[in-house]
Amino acid sequence: MPDQPRVLLSGFADEAANQKTAVQQFAALAALGLQYYSLRFIDVGEGVKNVMKLTMGEIQKIRHLQDEYGLNVSSIGSPLGKVKLCDVDDGTKNVYAPIKKYLARDVKKACSLAHAFETKLIRGFSFYQPRGDAPWKYVSQAVDWLGQVAEACHRDDLTYGLEVEVNLVGCTGQLMAEIYRQVNHPGMVLIFDAANILSQGYSSVELYEQYLAMKPGLGWMHIKDYRGPAGSIEKGSPVDEDSLTHFVPADVGDGAHASILRDFREILPAVERKLRRRGIPGVFLDLEPHLKGGGQFGGFSGPDGMGVALRSLCRVLDFVDIDYHIRDFADVQAARGF
Repeated sequence: MPDQPRVLLSGFADEAANQKTAVQQFAALAALGLQYYSLRFIDVGEGVKNVMKLTMGEIQKIRHLQDEYGLNVSSIGSPLGKVKLCDVDDGTKNVYAPIKKYLARDVKKACSLAHAFETKLIRGFSFYQPRGDAPWKYVSQAVDWLGQVAEACHRDDLTYGLEVEVNLVGCTGQLMAEIYRQVNHPGMVLIFDAANILSQGYSSVELYEQYLAMKPGLGWMHIKDYRGPAGSIEKGSPVDEDSLTHFVPADVGDGAHASILRDFREILPAVERKLRRRGIPGVFLDLEPHLKGGGQFGGFSGPDGMGVALRSLCRVLDFVDIDYHIRDFADVQAARGF
């Protein structure tokens, strides 16, 4: 009998910590049995910082602490791509950054962080079009900028994961598929996130169609689900991200995770081979559940919420026959040198 397709479980560690301290984050994830985490916001003694603001001293502290808890970074959870494409006042607080300056400063910093934390993956986004404008009008510019980001990551032997996200050019599966087709670069893959589509007012059927559109470019997934009141959001309109409150575990939402993961199971071996050729250890399913709330640059679940979210995901994976690993007694013994 052939081996079961296998995924690597990870989680945004800041979601699990009440005050986002490094010790809280790592203790919670280690207790849940995870061995990988995505690094986004963290406090190592100087207040909560986005990963992009970490100093060399803070990086060293985090590296020592994560070793104590037996953790490795799956991806740098950067905010790359959450800036404006156009230098216009559109009523938002989003900032504009010329692409050349952005590459030399922000993209370069993200690449250096990936090397410092020994990960091959950088999570990012597809840039903001002027609020209220149709995203399709800005695909060409987004493709131009993302092609340069992908090339910068590729030159550093890294891979840029482009996440589908509300209010950005890549806000739907069809837009993401077209961006991926036009960028056509080995340094970029797509990240599927069910809740980021559902929270724009799309149905489960439309969600599945958008997953299928993204499927050829998928590199990993964020596991987040949503169950909002029918008709509460007008499709295609800007979304107030700070008002989204209907995030739920993956086995009770409208995200059809069982159907999506059952289909994804068929291509898992091919995706894993593709990623391994780029030095990536496997296909990550990254918990970002937002069970206690979310916003433009992050979310929160608490240690209890992360436990609920992980158990929910494991139930779905068991149901669709996808293998995964959670620490067991043998791992604890190995850590003690037995």
